[in-house]
Amino acid sequence: MRPASREPLIFEKGAEGRKGYSLPRLDVEKARPEKIWPVNFLRKDLEGFPEMSEVEIIRHFTRLSQWNYGVDSGFYPLGSCTMKYNPKINEDVARLPGFASAHPYLPEELSQGALQMMFELERHLAAVSGMDGVTLQPSAGAQGELTGMLMIRAYLADRGNPRQKVLVPDTAHGTNPASSSLCGYQVVQVKSNERGVLSPENIAAKMDEDVAALMVTNPNTLGLFEENICRIVDIVHRKGGQVYCDGANLNALMGLTRIGDMDIDVLHFNLHKTFSTPHGGGGPGAGPVGVKAHLLDYLPLPVIKREGDTYRFDYDRPKSIGKIRSFYGNFAIMLRAFAYILSMGGEGLKRASLVALLNANYIRTRLKGFYHLPYDFPCMHECVFSDKLQNAWGVTALDIAKRLMDYGFHPPTIYFPLVVHGALMIEPTESEPKEMLDQFIEVMIQISKEAQSDPKLLQEAPHQTKVSRLDEVLANRKPKPRWKP
Repeated sequence: MRPASREPLIFEKGAEGRKGYSLPRLDVEKARPEKIWPVNFLRKDLEGFPEMSEVEIIRHFTRLSQWNYGVDSGFYPLGSCTMKYNPKINEDVARLPGFASAHPYLPEELSQGALQMMFELERHLAAVSGMDGVTLQPSAGAQGELTGMLMIRAYLADRGNPRQKVLVPDTAHGTNPASSSLCGYQVVQVKSNERGVLSPENIAAKMDEDVAALMVTNPNTLGLFEENICRIVDIVHRKGGQVYCDGANLNALMGLTRIGDMDIDVLHFNLHKTFSTPHGGGGPGAGPVGVKAHLLDYLPLPVIKREGDTYRFDYDRPKSIGKIRSFYGNFAIMLRAFAYILSMGGEGLKRASLVALLNANYIRTRLKGFYHLPYDFPCMHECVFSDKLQNAWGVTALDIAKRLMDYGFHPPTIYFPLVVHGALMIEPTESEPKEMLDQFIEVMIQISKEAQSDPKLLQEAPHQTKVSRLDEVLANRKPKPRWKP
């Protein structure tokens, strides 16, 4: 970290007696905390805790925010994460007093607008996906996976055998095997073929009466559409198994095809990836789950029902897997997704997918030859290169990512999916205009030339950022979560 650009830690700022707030004088006698709360609930004072004025606090965090990278300030080419722009109309809708100020314990008769919004959002998601029912409860895609697998387990247990195994492709998201394990299943990996997709023969060889489900991501994490999906689903169903689709990459399919029409049983949606709600640190998340008719009875409690013009929560569902989230999920995130769907309309959602496909294939075609393309086929929403060509000069995917930061770009996803050594996974989304893509492409081409002419430049990058390259191994092995004076 360069001293000239270093912002002091907040623990290094301020002085004793400064305050960032002002309150009116107490009109009651001041009470000691231990007289009110049990001592074991009281936190001890933090040694060296900073005392600062309001202006010091505001300037400190404003400066830090200006050094950060955000979707409002630049292009996020993060593969499989779909860091698309978050329209500000969504934020306005989420801040409407009738929604923002509504308490979750309000009775149903005073929450009709909120219930109607959730009911209609479920129907919109069902229409986009081809599923028969949707729950909005899960807080993220990973919790959606857990929810879906719990429903599959309950459904199969009702038929006498929950089974023991789940098939997971080698191109799956890392949370897929974790969710299966949490449900008590043994994970069996299935390798993709030379085209980067699943083959019916490989599935048939692994599928037996002890397999509960296949978890598949479509398009997969190589950015390729699973071209054999209908045959694969049929193989699983013939053996009595279920098919779960990780919907992380649904941004490539909206309006073009529907997962439900492929006869898939369960699908989760990532509202932050496909329907433009804040992502990551801008969360919280939401991972609704859609199911086919035979799984409707197992949806989490409660289910929203419409009776005439009235909406209510239905708790009378004896086969339900129960509640998996407090209240009914992250309501403000649902509002943002609902606003996005209404403002885009069916044709708008379809066009978003088409532009996402166009952008990804444009990058794939322009960078082909400068970077190794392990699966040279037309892609969907993202394309995956590798650092194989740059390895000849001792340059790795990490070096390329760090050098991109010198040019003002956020790096793409690297080293994932694991089936590609030194992967560089790029997803432009539909948010980016051609001019931005061209700037990114030219920088990537320039970096490929630098790797050959001056590899040390990349190996020591970044050079222009506030913080230089960190010792990431040391940071992981010996983290310092709290500063001590």
